[in-house]
Amino acid sequence: MEKQPAVCVVGSINIDMVTTAKEFPEQGETVLGGEFKTYHGGKGANQAIAAARLGAEVTMIGAVGDDQFGKDILQNFRAEGVHEEAISVIPKTSTGIATIILSEGDNRIIVSPGANSKLTPEIIATSREILMKSDIILLQLEIPMETVRYTVDFAYEHHIPVVINPAPFQKIPEDILKKVTYLTPNELEHTSLAELPFYRSMKDKAIITKGGDGVEYETSAGKKIEIPSYQVNVKDTTGAGDTFNGALVTEIASGSSIEQAIKFANAAAALSVERVGAQGGMPTREEVLGFINKQESVS
Repeated sequence: MEKQPAVCVVGSINIDMVTTAKEFPEQGETVLGGEFKTYHGGKGANQAIAAARLGAEVTMIGAVGDDQFGKDILQNFRAEGVHEEAISVIPKTSTGIATIILSEGDNRIIVSPGANSKLTPEIIATSREILMKSDIILLQLEIPMETVRYTVDFAYEHHIPVVINPAPFQKIPEDILKKVTYLTPNELEHTSLAELPFYRSMKDKAIITKGGDGVEYETSAGKKIEIPSYQVNVKDTTGAGDTFNGALVTEIASGSSIEQAIKFANAAAALSVERVGAQGGMPTREEVLGFINKQESVS
């Protein structure tokens, strides 16, 4: 890393309530669960912390409720070295909650947005100076689309690279897609994106994460490049995509080529699934570099 990049994450902040089970319940079925724990989460918060652990100077723009969860989250950001001054505390509102079931090496997630749904363009406007000083801006779709549009428009106007992780997937207006620098869908999200009539003209913006099958993207010249996954002992896939996104924007903002950034992000995500918990599984820069060096020496 030639310099410490300034990364701004605009997005969701949650508390994750995680239950493990031997099997997923079918509709209408009750099964006995195992361990229950709470973690700090939300795609935006996860990606911010991933980027901070990987060497970026990170500012989080988001919203929490005026409850104990909100207070705990702000303290966690401070402990992780993420600037939290631009996080709004919304009165008489709950902090966002994600209910997660872990089973069979996979997960099922339900998100209750809470304060995330009240992250308005007006709130983003109060942090324009932070956006202006950023080397890159990262968004997801757990906040209102009007807020995503305002942020993308601002970034486009001021020539700031902007990445959207289109999750959870919803239809993204054409004007937003045309202004983003990169999109980071998984395979299901990419299938939905590919159905849009104007998508073909911007295929080179898509960096498609495919889990155990690695990452795929297409150059502006139309060349398809596939980067294979690493073989690791999968314990929990929660937060792997968030780790990938945080790592990706950190490397892009530090001056790495897109292929180098993807390879680094791929390795960071691989390390994250060997541990339980979204933020708990996120590696440091030293761990990722050590992992890559070990893999290269073996091959």
